[in-house]
Amino acid sequence: MNQLKYLALSFVLLLASATVSVAQQYYNVVKYGARRDSSKLATQAIAKAIDAASKAGGGTVYFPAGKYKTGPIHLKSNIIIDIDAGAEIYFSNNFDDYLPMVQSRYEGVDVMNFSPLFYAYKVENITIRGRGLIDGQGKKWWAFAEGKSRRENESKWQKEFRRLNPEVLNSLKPDVPGVMERAFLRPPFIQPMYCKNVLIEGITIRNSPFWTVNPEFCENVTVTGVTINNPKSPNTDGINPESCKYVHISNCHISVGDDCITIKSGKDGPGRKMAAPAENYTITNCTMLSGHGGVVIGSEMSGDVKKITISNCIFDGTDRGIRIKTARGRGGVVEEIRVDNIVMKNIREQAIVLDMQYAKSQPEPITERTPRFRNIHFSNITAETNQAGYLNGLEEMPIENVTFNNMNLNAKTGFTVKQAQNIEFHNVQVNAATGPAVRAENVKTLLLDGVRTLAPKAATATIDLTNTEDVFVYNSFPAAGTETFLKLNGDKTKNVVLRNNNFKYVKSPLKKEDAVKEQVVVD
Repeated sequence: MNQLKYLALSFVLLLASATVSVAQQYYNVVKYGARRDSSKLATQAIAKAIDAASKAGGGTVYFPAGKYKTGPIHLKSNIIIDIDAGAEIYFSNNFDDYLPMVQSRYEGVDVMNFSPLFYAYKVENITIRGRGLIDGQGKKWWAFAEGKSRRENESKWQKEFRRLNPEVLNSLKPDVPGVMERAFLRPPFIQPMYCKNVLIEGITIRNSPFWTVNPEFCENVTVTGVTINNPKSPNTDGINPESCKYVHISNCHISVGDDCITIKSGKDGPGRKMAAPAENYTITNCTMLSGHGGVVIGSEMSGDVKKITISNCIFDGTDRGIRIKTARGRGGVVEEIRVDNIVMKNIREQAIVLDMQYAKSQPEPITERTPRFRNIHFSNITAETNQAGYLNGLEEMPIENVTFNNMNLNAKTGFTVKQAQNIEFHNVQVNAATGPAVRAENVKTLLLDGVRTLAPKAATATIDLTNTEDVFVYNSFPAAGTETFLKLNGDKTKNVVLRNNNFKYVKSPLKKEDAVKEQVVVD
């Protein structure tokens, strides 16, 4: 009996060992015809290696050290692309190599377009990893997209795009002229669509034609230890997970020609129709250098953005730090966002932006076109920046429930808050070179707890409020030399209370303009 048990156990272990050996099997692209000196396009050789691994149930497609030239690489389920140290993959800049066009998404709109450089559609368990380099050779793409030849003559690629996307173009004409109308949409570098269990790890990426790492409608995506360099290039965002669930971005180093990390969920009517939110994202331990923004949400957020945490990151030299943007017509909601433990330096514009008027428009009735920002919280941030922060809601839909905690900012100008409600500042120090630390206009329910500046200016109030109601100012201890602490303006300003403040060094704790009719409680 014991011998039978032993034989059964041995058989099980043998099966397990066989399974592991299949899963770990390597498919060297060189053995399938790829050349390591980039003298020949390796597209077909790589496809053969992927097919062989797929037929075996999965495996690792391996690139040993060397230089490879290829067209698009299409992944299948259970495939690992392993790019070893010393391996460099250069993607062709011949646009024809990216035909036939495939199902893709471009700036929040679902289209048929050039194949992404790495592409996967409705597969699972895929990985791109290694210490090697992948280069998109994007310069030719950038030049054509921005250049005269595209404008002067309708290319065959534009004609093909129009042929494949008549409904998209017709539906967008009233709303979205411009890029889509050009009919030449550069492909993203890495775009898995409708995939599960996606891992991108360790690689160095440069010169993307368009957005770099751009998962769409995926579930369980991890991007870790990745370096992205797209210098002086148009629209080459670093990591753009769009309409995905359970995304983990960590330990990445990004320097690009547009936003470093961007969270999106579709654009306007098409985005609302898909109704696929971006939700449950964590972003941590990343450094971001050149870029329009460090971490940006929107402006394509029509399918909603929810439950996002951003922590332990450094932004050095980006135009903005954290930027959340939208406009009338987008619809959708951005909510449950937490930003914590961030260091910003050399920020050219604002450290923090929440702007619902990214594109200027007139007030309109609240409908599905109306976007919303709510329940957004910032804490433990230090910054050297041009402007501390800018919050700009809509007249018909104010920004709602935003808090700032434990922040220290050196800036040319302070916070501006407009068209908002339920806004709180707790232990926030803004050392502004000019203007007030906090300026608010058309705000309802504003709490200012321990707000101060170490750089008070003559004839400038630390806090300047216009048409702001339900205000509670407390626990403030203004620095010596403060001439005016709080200035009130506008006939809609009312219900202002100052309590538990130390105005020992303040010449005038409160200044009211004549338009302010209601009494202010000071004790």
